[in-house]
Amino acid sequence: MTDEQPAGTGPQAAPRDPLAATAREPGGPWDVRAFRRDRRHKRLGGVCAGLGQHCDMDPVIFRIGLALLSVTSGLGLVFYGFAWLFVPFEDEEENEARRLLSGRVDGQALTAVLFALVGCGVFLSLLNNGGALTFAAVLALLLAGAGYWSQQRGTTDPDPVAAQAVADAPPEAKAPPVAGAPSWWRDPIVKDGTHDGISGYFWGPEGVTVQYQPDPPHGRIRQREPAAAPRPQQRGPRWIGGSVFLAALLAGGLGTGLTWEEQPLGTSLQAGLALALAVFGIGIALSAFLGRTGVGSIVLAVITAGLLAGSAALPKDISTSWAETEWRPTTAAQVAPQYELGSGIGTLDLTRAGPGKGRTLSTSAEVGAGQVKVIVPKDSTVKLNVEVGIGDIQLPDDPKSDVDIAPGKEKSVTLNPPADSKDGGTLELHIEMGIGQVEVSRATS
Repeated sequence: MTDEQPAGTGPQAAPRDPLAATAREPGGPWDVRAFRRDRRHKRLGGVCAGLGQHCDMDPVIFRIGLALLSVTSGLGLVFYGFAWLFVPFEDEEENEARRLLSGRVDGQALTAVLFALVGCGVFLSLLNNGGALTFAAVLALLLAGAGYWSQQRGTTDPDPVAAQAVADAPPEAKAPPVAGAPSWWRDPIVKDGTHDGISGYFWGPEGVTVQYQPDPPHGRIRQREPAAAPRPQQRGPRWIGGSVFLAALLAGGLGTGLTWEEQPLGTSLQAGLALALAVFGIGIALSAFLGRTGVGSIVLAVITAGLLAGSAALPKDISTSWAETEWRPTTAAQVAPQYELGSGIGTLDLTRAGPGKGRTLSTSAEVGAGQVKVIVPKDSTVKLNVEVGIGDIQLPDDPKSDVDIAPGKEKSVTLNPPADSKDGGTLELHIEMGIGQVEVSRATS
């Protein structure tokens, strides 16, 4: 290259289009900023810093908003955990989820999984809290709207001439691939960026070490010695998995035991399972830093989260004690407006408590789990409304052997008295059952 020849104009240099370069620079006509995590300004995983850079907002706004969403509904932890897993850093193309699936397990990916699991557990435990979920939904919409408005306010319509020039420009020349460069599958896990020649995957292909022997002099053949197998890397103590499991059992039993007598069944189970899930999360993070990934702990944490979701769906009126209760009012005046039972078998006998000629009597029965038996007067017209979460409904005309257990059963019927009976008034009866059977029969005398 001569002195008169400007730099970058040699035969090997790629042509440079100023319009195409401007289109890719910030503020250009085609300024498209993809959401990436920010490594430089991160506090934990770089998610909030990346959101601030993507939306051109102070990341403190997203940190406060996600913290409030985490406390009130758990959605902040869910979003942060999944964003940490699936959104790569701005200078990388590979996310934590891909590293985790390929066997390169480290503390970053396990902490993101922990965030998502704990957030799901908190969210599922608050499904019946409409106020908290409403507040979380409004706050999430406000954050999303503010980010969208901040991102769109500074964008300008692209110049048609520049856009056409960029579209017609030849593709940018790229350097040829370097021979022998490791692929994403073979790239080992070394935090300082060095390469030790051995695959650093938890599972997958192992590194291959090849040793060559020099040629023997004067044509003599020398037997090649087999290459020594690489020594396996130490992976931390083996006792941590069992200790985490025992600690989770103790925490779950302690949380359930302390609330067993005072709280409903669902709340008591949620307390124990939430403590167990927290212990599993701490154990997963600790095992990652000690060098032994807790795969078994991850499986148990997922199972615990599923059990926590099931306990959150239990009706709130199911108690932890089983009882057999009978209600036998002798007159219509003694009939209570409502009868309640947590768990057990409840019998409501209204044989002697008919409303009377030309009168209407209303009452209801509510049982969390078990069975409720209602005996209605012989000569009364019964307007019956029954709701069962999961279970069966038996009416006077149904055969006893016909048991049909199904979720979400509901019946609204009118049971007329026998044709030869006198007018015994009208009985309005409403029955609610969480899990179990509702049986309605008519008195014989």
